[in-house]
Amino acid sequence: MTQTLYPAFGVLLVDDEPSFLRSLSITLERNGGINHIHRCQDSREVMETLAREEIGLVTLDLTMPHVSGEQLLARIVEEYPDIGIIVVSGLNQVETAVNCIKLGAFDYFVKTDEESRLVEGIRRAIRLQELRQENQALRRRVLDDTLEQPEAFAHIVTTDKAMRAVFQYLESVALTQQPILISGESGVGKELIARAAHTLSGRQGPLVSVNVAGLDDNIFADTLFGHQRGAFTGAEQPRAGMIEQAAGGTLLLDEIGDLSLASQVKLLRLLQEGEYYPLGSDRPKRLQARVVVATHHDLAEKQRAGSFRKDLYYRLRTHQVHIPPLRQRKQDIALLLDHFLAEAAEELGRSKPSYPPELAVLLSNYAFPGNVRELRAMAFDAMSQHRSRILSMDAFKRAIDQAPVEDAPASQRQRAVFAADEPLPTLDEVADLLVEEALQRAAGNQSMASRWLGISQPALSKRLKKRRSEGS
Repeated sequence: MTQTLYPAFGVLLVDDEPSFLRSLSITLERNGGINHIHRCQDSREVMETLAREEIGLVTLDLTMPHVSGEQLLARIVEEYPDIGIIVVSGLNQVETAVNCIKLGAFDYFVKTDEESRLVEGIRRAIRLQELRQENQALRRRVLDDTLEQPEAFAHIVTTDKAMRAVFQYLESVALTQQPILISGESGVGKELIARAAHTLSGRQGPLVSVNVAGLDDNIFADTLFGHQRGAFTGAEQPRAGMIEQAAGGTLLLDEIGDLSLASQVKLLRLLQEGEYYPLGSDRPKRLQARVVVATHHDLAEKQRAGSFRKDLYYRLRTHQVHIPPLRQRKQDIALLLDHFLAEAAEELGRSKPSYPPELAVLLSNYAFPGNVRELRAMAFDAMSQHRSRILSMDAFKRAIDQAPVEDAPASQRQRAVFAADEPLPTLDEVADLLVEEALQRAAGNQSMASRWLGISQPALSKRLKKRRSEGS
């Protein structure tokens, strides 16, 4: 398996001491998971390396022969302003450190500093560089309204602008190691978005999905981290956890909003430290997978209520995408209907039927509480009953009639229907407005309009005739 490089850009270590370069490289890989490393011990070769390689961060010694660190610092800042620079020097002088920061260095460390402090400083600089590159990429894509890898989204049927914005955002954060939080109602296709994020990452490892809803703390730990032989009663053989199975790829934790507080602590530690302990082991393993989480819950509300840890919430929302419900993507309904009918026809070994134009109107005025998944179920059910040349609307009507009536959101219930500073309309005026709105939504189809108004079609027809006669 091809090793996944982290970060996506190269980190160039510059020092004239080969032993220090070797030691720092090993430390960064072992303790920081940083393995996309270039080393240079001749300061005269630094600018050539920057021109040749995709470098995003440089660690720079100051006291080197040929070209000094301060000279290199000034040149890099001038010629490559987007490259971050960290000075790692043997000089423990405040004045020197301040001067380097003024010249444009991101940070300054002394070689005798604690190893963990230096690694964390480099990891922090990498995260800032990733955010800078993501912001630049997102700005470029939004301004140009382009997708660089549209094939990654080929399995998602949509023409919605909000969905396209999600695609552009995913492209801009594709290569980062930071987790992605995918939110949206059940049935909107969060797993498809996770698959697209995995494809865009270019990782050679697999996409491994785990539904964490209902897992108690012990099962969660065993599922994710695995165990050693003898870790607990019945553990006769060692078992690799899902994290190890997803090495070099992506780990999708679905229904993260249902994770217990005890398990949330374990997940937070995994994301913060980038390492974990299989059950029964005292030797840590590095997290080699990119973590993506999905939920239909409002995590902000859950953390305010105390059922979701605030620190984990802010760790997860570094990169967040929200998938709009199908009722907000009405232009996608007809596209998805065609897609699912073709899919069902192929599965059932039949030809894809045509359907009456009223069907698209009917579906576009339905709220779809089950979202895309519900529309797919409707299409497959209708195809299983299809016998004539044109698809019947009966299966769709039955599904809509049998759908549970959900309470309107509080914001919708409290919405003002009448302007407070205007006189109230009469009952007849309100009824006329309601009829007009129903006919407009039904594209003039009286059968559907009367269905939504809760009256018979003859009653609606009679009312319309009366209005026409009164207006003549």
